[in-house]
Amino acid sequence: MLDRATRTIRTAALLLAAYFVLNIALRLALPHALELDEAEQSFFSQYLLAGYGPQPPFYNWMQYAVVSLSGLSMGALIIPKNILLFLCYVFYGLAGREALKHQKLAAVGMLALITLPQVSYMAQQDLTHTTALLFASSLFLYGFFRTLERSGIGSYLLLGLATGIGLISKYNFALMPVVALIAILPDAEWRRRVLDWRILAAVAVALIIVLPHAIWLGSNLEFASSDTLVKMAAGNEPAGAVRIGKGILAFLIAIIAFAALPVAIFAAAFRRDFVRALSAGNRWTGMIERMMLASLAGILLIVLFTGSTTVRERWLDPFLLVLPIYFLAKMQAAGLDLSAGLRRLRSVVPVLMACVLIALGFRVVGAGLIGTYSRPNVPMADLAREMTRQAEPALVIASDPYVAGNMRLQLPHVPVVIPDFPVGGIPAYTTAGGPVLIVWRGKKTATAADAVMPERFSSALTAADITPQEIGALSRPYYFGRQGDNFALGYAWVRPGAR
Repeated sequence: MLDRATRTIRTAALLLAAYFVLNIALRLALPHALELDEAEQSFFSQYLLAGYGPQPPFYNWMQYAVVSLSGLSMGALIIPKNILLFLCYVFYGLAGREALKHQKLAAVGMLALITLPQVSYMAQQDLTHTTALLFASSLFLYGFFRTLERSGIGSYLLLGLATGIGLISKYNFALMPVVALIAILPDAEWRRRVLDWRILAAVAVALIIVLPHAIWLGSNLEFASSDTLVKMAAGNEPAGAVRIGKGILAFLIAIIAFAALPVAIFAAAFRRDFVRALSAGNRWTGMIERMMLASLAGILLIVLFTGSTTVRERWLDPFLLVLPIYFLAKMQAAGLDLSAGLRRLRSVVPVLMACVLIALGFRVVGAGLIGTYSRPNVPMADLAREMTRQAEPALVIASDPYVAGNMRLQLPHVPVVIPDFPVGGIPAYTTAGGPVLIVWRGKKTATAADAVMPERFSSALTAADITPQEIGALSRPYYFGRQGDNFALGYAWVRPGAR
C-alpha cells in the first residue's frame, strides 16, 4: 500500500498526465496546419544530421526517431512534445523532493510549474527547442539536487546525462553547470562533490552526448550563431549609454515578465506567510539564490557585451525555472503552517490548466472574431490538395521551412527540399524521377496571389534551360476566418526533360 505522501505526488502526476492528454486531443482537433516550429520539425524529420542550423539538434534527433518509427503525422509531431513537457513536470517534482524533503510540497511544486507562462502556455503554443530545454533543465535540477543529497554513481551519471541533453537542446543551457558550480562553492560539504572522482563519469557521459554536434559546430559556428546574433542585434541603435540603458531595461522587463505571474499567484495563495518567508532561508534557499543571481549576472554580461537591446523571456527559462521550488523552500525554512496556502494554490492549478486550454483553442477558432490569424488557421490542406489534384509530385521544392514542413505533412511520402538545404543550390530536376512541384508564399491579399515565380527559382530554371509546364496561384479562406480573409500560395510544375 502506498503511504499518503506518495499518493499525493502520484495523484499530481496523474492530473498532469490527464492535462497533457487534453492538450494532445485539442491540437489534433484543431486544423492540421502547422505552427512555425512544428513545420520546421516536419521538414527536418527527413534528415539525420549532426547539425541543422541555428538550433542544437536534440529535438530534431528525437523527432527524426519518432517519424522513422511511426511515419509523419500530426500525432507524431504533437505527442512527443507533450511527453517531454510532462517529463519536465515529473523531474521538477523529483527535484523538489530532494530540496524540500517533503512529498506533499514536492507535489505542489510540480503542479506550481504551470504558473510559469513560458512553461504552461508558450511551450504549448509553438516552441520545440525550448520544450527540450525545459525538459533538460528539470532533469538537470533533479540530477544536481540528487547529487548534492546522494552522491552515488547513479546521481553523477544522471547529472552528466542532463548536462549533455541540455547542451544540445539550447546553447544558453551552457550557463547551467557553471552557475551550479558557483552556487555550491561556499558550502564545504557540497564543494567536495565537485572533487569526487565520479564527476569524471558525469563529464564523460555529457561529452559522449555532445561530441557529434560539437564536431559539426566547430566547422559551422558562424551559421549556428547567426540567428541568435540577429535576434540580439541592436539594430540602428548607436553604441553608448543609451544602448546600454535600453539593454539593461529590456533585461529587467524580461525578468519581471517571467516572474510576475508566479509571484502574484504565490502571494495570493499564501498571503502574509509569503511576505514573512522572504526573510527566511536555509542551506537550500541560499544555494538556489546563488544559482539564480549568477545566471542572471551572466545573461546581463552577455547583453552588455553584445550591445543587445532585446532580451526574450524564454532566454531565462533554465535559470528561473526553479522559482516555485525556491518559494516553497523559503516558506518551509520560515517554519510556517502552509496547509491553508497549499490548499489555495492547489485549487488554482485546475483553473490555470483550463485557461491554457481555452486560450490555445480560442486563438484558432476565435480568429475570425479578433481578426488575427495564427498559423493553424492557414488552409494548407486545402491548398495542397488543390495543387496536387491532377498529379502527385516526385519532389517538392518549397520557398522556406514553413511551407516545406506543411507540404511534407500533406504529402508525407514525397521528399521536400528548400534552396540550400540539404545541399547547396536548387536540386537537379532531372534526378527527381517525376514531376517537380515548386511552392512559394503568395501575396497577403484577399484574392489569388500573383502567379509570379520568385527570382531565385526562375533564374535557376533559366540557368538549367528548363521551362515550367504550369505556373499558377491559389488563394483559400482561413479556417475560422472572416469572409474575404484568404491565404495564398504560388506554385509551378516542372517536368524533367522539359525545355
